[in-house]
Amino acid sequence: MSRRFLELLAREASAVEFEGPIIQARAAGADPAAIEELERAKIEALKVRDLLKRRARREAELSALYDTAGDLAALRDLDAVLEAIVHRARQLLATDVAYMTLHDPERGDTYMRVTDGSISAKFRALRLAMGHGLGGLVAQTAVPYATADYFADARFRHREHIDDAVKEEGLVAILGVPLRLGQRVIGVLMAANRSARPFHQEEVSLLASLAAHAAVAIDNARLLQETRNALEELSHAHRTAREHGEAVERAAKAHDRMTSLVLRGGGIEDVAAVVTDVLGGSLAVLDDLGRAISGDVGELDAGVFEAAQASRALGRTVRRGDLLIASVDVGGEPVCTLILRSDDADERILERAALVCALLLLFRRSVAEAEGRVRGELLDDLISRPGAPGLADRARRLGMDLGAPHVVVVARHAGQRERAAFWASSHATVRHGLATGRGDEVVLLLPGDDAGGLARRVARELSSSLHSAASLSPVACLSSSLHSAATAGASCVALQGAPQARDVAAAYQEARRCAEALIALGRTGDGASAAGLGFVGLLVGDGRDVRGFVDRTLGAVIEYDARRGTALTGTLAAYFGTGGSPSRTAETMHIHVNTVTQRLDRIGKLLGEGWLEPERALEIQLALRLHRLGHTDSPNTMGPDAI
Repeated sequence: MSRRFLELLAREASAVEFEGPIIQARAAGADPAAIEELERAKIEALKVRDLLKRRARREAELSALYDTAGDLAALRDLDAVLEAIVHRARQLLATDVAYMTLHDPERGDTYMRVTDGSISAKFRALRLAMGHGLGGLVAQTAVPYATADYFADARFRHREHIDDAVKEEGLVAILGVPLRLGQRVIGVLMAANRSARPFHQEEVSLLASLAAHAAVAIDNARLLQETRNALEELSHAHRTAREHGEAVERAAKAHDRMTSLVLRGGGIEDVAAVVTDVLGGSLAVLDDLGRAISGDVGELDAGVFEAAQASRALGRTVRRGDLLIASVDVGGEPVCTLILRSDDADERILERAALVCALLLLFRRSVAEAEGRVRGELLDDLISRPGAPGLADRARRLGMDLGAPHVVVVARHAGQRERAAFWASSHATVRHGLATGRGDEVVLLLPGDDAGGLARRVARELSSSLHSAASLSPVACLSSSLHSAATAGASCVALQGAPQARDVAAAYQEARRCAEALIALGRTGDGASAAGLGFVGLLVGDGRDVRGFVDRTLGAVIEYDARRGTALTGTLAAYFGTGGSPSRTAETMHIHVNTVTQRLDRIGKLLGEGWLEPERALEIQLALRLHRLGHTDSPNTMGPDAI
């Protein structure tokens, strides 16, 4: 009979089938002793069956643990390893669901990391606070917990959102074991059924073994990621160091090239050529006033100059759009600005080029200032020591011929003395003249004979220079247009024959009076000579050119009378003499009023628009009086002392 039970064991029959031999023996009428023997054989066979089943299960568990260990040894993807562990837990424990939660150190709770068999989105998104629910209690105590009926178990703190998610998933029996790294709990591995069932100790041990593997996997992944991060940081640091070394070497070579050029007498253009050769693109070098010294990058907006100010403040290159801007200052005053349009953003080379250009410009400025001091001292002596010996020789050594026509220009300005003096010195050097600063004015001695034209030019260009400097300074003037206006008076040096330095002093005094007259007349920012000041010029000018004044003011009318034999000059005098009344003018001259009107129309065409405006009318009346006092046969001949 025992053979029958061995056959059942061999084919792994169910426990029910082991009752078959006993039933058959009873049906065949076997005696009670034989049936009892069969019962004992059945019991032993079932014990063997249970032992074989437990060993098979243990073999499956060991195989799963071995596979898990193999996954850990070949760890590539942490998610894949954790999913495999959770799936094996569900299979080995024959549960409906298995899942893993991990600790969130920032929020202080646990969250769902991996699920297997879950059908509820709410359950998969569940978070468990420490001590709440079964999973929260395991995470807090680091002790395994199991329940055959979760909702009937009072050991756990039930929370509405947790219970709702568990109910939606349909779970009843739950087993949870901690994931531990040393003394630290990093999560919980759980298995659950949708029906009530107990969990045996073997199942708790198996799940704990899988949890240990999961903890190792998580720690290995952390260590592997840290290793990868460290390697990446080292690699990045190596690349950065190599790139930095290459950039430094490249910048050093470019600097050596620029320095060599400067030592051989090269200029700004040569330095700019090195920069564009190394970096490509186009480069413009601007002086302290924002004027291009070399190159051209097109029209620049105000933002570029703001970026230049930022570059000087930071001591670094500043990017604006596709432009790189490096600017250098000395003592808070800008020296030069380099503007590069290039795809190569090597800022070190541009910054070194800016320093080299600044040194070149400072050297040029020092040379110009030294020469300017020499020229300024000569002009000071020409003004204050006109009789000193050797002035003409000193002028010749500076390339000047005092015997040629010259003009003295005095420009009055408010503030920015150093800027005004530097501009005057540079302007005089370019025009082969002299310049010096005296308080709030600069004095220039320039070749030429157009005193009025030179005065207007100096006033315009000096005002522009002062205005640009105020705009570029770190703290701009609140009213830069007022503070940067320069007013210039001028006078020709009356040299006849051999040089007479004494005339420079006289011309300087007249030019000063012209500048003061312009300011008094409200013409700040303008320039003029005595001849351009109208009747005021008769008062401030040394020569008192009465004939010139009459010709400029009334010459067209006088010439018309001389050429046509008319009486426009007399009519004009009578018109002003009667207070501007055409009818009274007609009575005075014994002519018809229409004749007066026609003559006044002709006078208006000859003198131009605005001849009746108060200031213009005053000049015309003065010219009429001077003409009448000095009248001769020729309308253009008048003694200089006619007044």
